[in-house]
Amino acid sequence: MITLLLTAAVLFGAVYIFINQKNFGKAPSGERLERIKQSPNYKNGKFQNLTYTPAVGEDTNMAEVMFRFLFGKTENKIPAKALHFEKTDLHTLQPDENVYIWMGHSSYYLQAEGIKILVDPVLSGFASPVSFTTKAFAGSDVYHTADIPDLDYLIITHDHWDHLDYKTVTELFPRVKKIITGLGTGAHLEYWGYNPENIIELDWHESENLSPGFRITAEPARHFSGRGLKRDQAIWASFVLETPLQKIYIGGDSGYDDHFKKIGEKYGSIDLAILENGQYNRDWKHIHFMPGENIQAMRELNAKRMIPVHNSKFSLAMHAWNEPLKKLVEMNTEKSRIITPKIGQKIHWEDDSALYEEWWEMYD
Repeated sequence: MITLLLTAAVLFGAVYIFINQKNFGKAPSGERLERIKQSPNYKNGKFQNLTYTPAVGEDTNMAEVMFRFLFGKTENKIPAKALHFEKTDLHTLQPDENVYIWMGHSSYYLQAEGIKILVDPVLSGFASPVSFTTKAFAGSDVYHTADIPDLDYLIITHDHWDHLDYKTVTELFPRVKKIITGLGTGAHLEYWGYNPENIIELDWHESENLSPGFRITAEPARHFSGRGLKRDQAIWASFVLETPLQKIYIGGDSGYDDHFKKIGEKYGSIDLAILENGQYNRDWKHIHFMPGENIQAMRELNAKRMIPVHNSKFSLAMHAWNEPLKKLVEMNTEKSRIITPKIGQKIHWEDDSALYEEWWEMYD
C-alpha cells in the first residue's frame, strides 16, 4: 500500500510539474476575468458555443474516440516521402502588394493594402506540448521566425497548440506591433511577456478600428479552447478584416453551423474567405468541417474566393494527409473559386485568372 501511494504521489507530482510549464500559459484572472464574466457567451464558468456542441458525436463516447485515435490504422496518414516547396522571401515583398503566403496547416502571412499580418503561426516544427509528438511532415516546415518581417498585426484565433505556439510567438514579440485575439487568450500572451497595452482582445461581435479605413471584428466559430486540463476559458473566434477596398474572413477552426449564413448576411459579401479543410472525423463532426461543409460555408458567407487551410503539415485526424485537398476539389462541383497554393508560394488572391496545380497528387 505504501509503495502504491508513493507511486501515485510521484505520478501526480510529475503531471503537476508538466502542466505547469510556461508553455501551457495562464488562466485569465483579475480585470480580464471580470470582463469575461460579463460576456454573454460565458456561462457556468466557461465560454459556450451558440449551438449545443458535444465534445464527440452523439453515437460514440470519449473512450471509444481515444481508442480509435490511438490504435486505429490510417493508410497514408503521413506523406511517404518528404514534401518539397520553395519559399517566398517575405523580407523582399513590395509593401503595396496584396499577397498571401501559406506556411502549412493554419499559419499564413497576409499583406493587404499596406498592412502586414501573420495568422496562427506554428513554426517550431511540432504542434503539442512536447517536441517529439505531432511533428511537422518532412519538408513542410519551411518557415521559421527569422523569415518573418516586422508585423503590424499578429492574429491568434484560439489557444490550441496547433494555432498558438509558445516558441514561435515569444520569438516574434519584438517584431509585432499589436496582437489581435479572442477574449481570454491575452492571459497567455501577457504571462509570456507581451505588453498588455498592445493586446487587442475581442469577444464575438466586438470590433476594433485599426487605422483609417481598417477595422477588424471578432465573429463566432463553433469549436472550443484550452491548453491544459480546463477547457473553454478563452473564446475561439473567426475574424472579419475590413480594409478600404475589401473584406477578408479569417476562419480559424470551426464546425459547420448557421453562423456562416448570419455573417454573410451581416457583411453582404466577402472578397476572400480562409477556411479550415482537414483534421475532420465523424467522432468530432461538430467542431471541424466534414468534407464539403467548407464549400457550403463559403457560399453562405457570400465569399468570392476561398483558400483552404488546416492541412498538409500535421496529422491530427484519422484520414490520409492529402485527402482533404482531394475531396475539396472533388466536391467543388459548382466550380467555386477555390485557391490551392503550395506552402511558401506567393499568390495574389485577387487575380482570378491564375491557375493552381493539384500539387498534392505528386506525392501519391
